[in-house]
This record gives sequence, structure tokens and C-alpha cells, in this order.
Amino acid sequence: MRINSFHARVIRNSRGEDAIEVIVNKKYIASSPSGASTGVHEVSAYPSKGVRFAVTFLNKYPHFKGFSLEEFSDLSHFDSLVSVIGGNAVVALQLACLKAMSQGKMYSFLDAHARALPIPLGNCVGGGAHARQKTLDIQEFLLVPHAKSFFERAAMNRHVYDVIGKMKNPLGKTDEGAHILSLSDEGTFSFLSELLDSFHSYGMSMKLGVDMAASQFYSQGKYHYNHFSTVKKKVLNPSQQITLVNRWVKKYGLVYVEDPLQEEDFSGFAKLKKNTLVCGDDLITTNIERLKMALKYKSVNAIIVKPNQIGSLVKTKELVDFARKKGITMVLSHRSGETMDASLAHLAVGWRIPYIKIGIFGKEREVKLQELIKIEKEIL
Repeated sequence: MRINSFHARVIRNSRGEDAIEVIVNKKYIASSPSGASTGVHEVSAYPSKGVRFAVTFLNKYPHFKGFSLEEFSDLSHFDSLVSVIGGNAVVALQLACLKAMSQGKMYSFLDAHARALPIPLGNCVGGGAHARQKTLDIQEFLLVPHAKSFFERAAMNRHVYDVIGKMKNPLGKTDEGAHILSLSDEGTFSFLSELLDSFHSYGMSMKLGVDMAASQFYSQGKYHYNHFSTVKKKVLNPSQQITLVNRWVKKYGLVYVEDPLQEEDFSGFAKLKKNTLVCGDDLITTNIERLKMALKYKSVNAIIVKPNQIGSLVKTKELVDFARKKGITMVLSHRSGETMDASLAHLAVGWRIPYIKIGIFGKEREVKLQELIKIEKEIL
């Protein structure tokens, strides 16, 4: 594929922030989201000069016109730009080029024999850094649907989401479109576990998971819950936090627990029972060296994959291949400040990633769900 034309510009993400969009050969468009809950080990989304500098730099970059890309690994040519324009800009650039290389069929370009669709982890109730008002300490309560087709899984998530909205009169929505409820952390667990149990009688098999984003409420060696229950706050040391998480897993049948401890506690993660998916996001930040550290400690059995955390599609794929070889379950994830780019759908299928977090509500989330439904019709 030869780059005949190239253009970068500033757009707005779902939080109303500046984001970057790249257009290659006039028709292949890609953009990068930004996170509100970010790990300290992520590459910079944009260095100190910001997104507008990145756009100007790319539009003046002398090597684009006439540059040729043939294989996925050729995208590594742009990795050296991360320190100059940031991980978001490089990933947007690489995605636009990948779309051009594949003529829009990214998933089949990545794997011509791909046939599996991921399970969507549906963010139905939220708080933490994703809410613009004082609410739950836990960042995301996630639906984990079980059905044969992706279409059915997505429909189940949306149905439960709508039921919650009718039952609880939400206070609003988080950055990712999840309901904000006037409940405590434990009250939300009880409500959702009882609700999902009631759906079983209708033949809907759904489980519950959480993204705790514990680094957000960790300070001075302790975990500070401001909304633990309706009657009290709670401050826990690391050992007590581990006991609490293990208790919640057992009591509420949690099948997925993301970032239940702060982002440097590899040894603490190792003490969590692995009878569920214990997933590292801020702990790993899509970084293969941090995953190797986690494997050394036996910290996790699942990881979040976010390309712009590491600032390279090629490095992300290296992590995916390594994790699969080591038997680590992967979850490809959106960010809270999302765009209308549906590339995550193609990466999930083309890289055979078993789970995906792309939300339930909002046009930036729904476009990715619809793209996966479209892909499912094409390959099955």
C-alpha cells in the first residue's frame, strides 16, 4: 500500500476533549481515544506540546507521501514518533494505515481464518474517575453475558441496562455511558446480583464482574472507601483489601475482577484467589515487561489490552502473542474519552481476543458493537 495522500486533524472525543484523527488516501480514517483512569506506566497520550502540535507535526512530516507499507510489521516504522507526538497520535496513524493496507477489512487482513467473536463486558453501572459527581468508589460494574452469538450477547447487555434505568431512576451517566445510581458499593453489588439471578428464570445466563480501579482510591498505603455502605466509610490496609475482594468474589459470584489492588502491588495480586479472572489494567498498561513481572509473581490470569497505553499496534500485537502463549486471558478495551472509530472490533476478531470492553450506551460505544455484529454476519 502506497500513501498517496495524508492528513491529520483535531476532532472531539466523547468527553468533549481534543483528539486526533488521521486520514490516509482520502478515505481511510482512524482516531484515538483518551482515558480518564490512566496508569502511571502508560506512554504519554500527547507530550507536553499537546494534540495540536501532533497534528501539525504529522501534516508536515516529510516521509508520508509515497511511503509504502506491505505487512503489519511495517507499521513499526512509526514507533519512533511516540516520544515526539505521543501514543495516541501514533496509534491513530497506524490504524489509518492498517485500514488502507486492508482496504477496510482489518480483521481478515490480520487473520484470514478468524471466526470467533468476543464476549462483550457491558459497563452498566459506574462511578469512580468516570463519574463527574461524588458516587461509587468502584469504577465499573460489568455484565458478562453467555450466549452463542455476539448479537445475542450485546442484546442481553442492552436489555439489562435498560431495565436498570427503569428500576432505579439513575442520577445520570458516567463518561462511558453507565448508569449512576444512588446506591453504595455494597448496595450496588446486592442489587445487581439479585437482578441477574431473576433473569436466569427467563433463560438469560449472565454473570457479574467489576473494574475496581483501586489505584483511584488508594492513598498513603490504604484503600479509602467513601461509599462502602449507606451507613459508613471504610479504610482498609492491603491485607484487608485482599480479604474483601476474595469475599466479594465468593458472595456475588464475580467472574471478572479488574484492578482490585493498586498498580504497583504485584505481590498483593498474587494473593487473590484465581477462581475468577483477576485482570490487570493499570498493573500492566499493555506493557510486555510488566506482564513478565506479573507472571513472575503469579499476579494475574487476565490482562486489559489498550493499544494507546503502549503507543504502538506492533508492540500491542507482541503483547497479545506473548499473553496467549502464556495462557493469559485478554480483554481488549475502549477508553472513557472515545471516538467514532470502530477499529477495536476488527482488532478483537483479527487477534482472536476472547473479551472486549466497549460499553453499552452512547454513539461512540454503539458504533463498535454494530461493527462486531456486521463482522459476525460476514464470517459466520
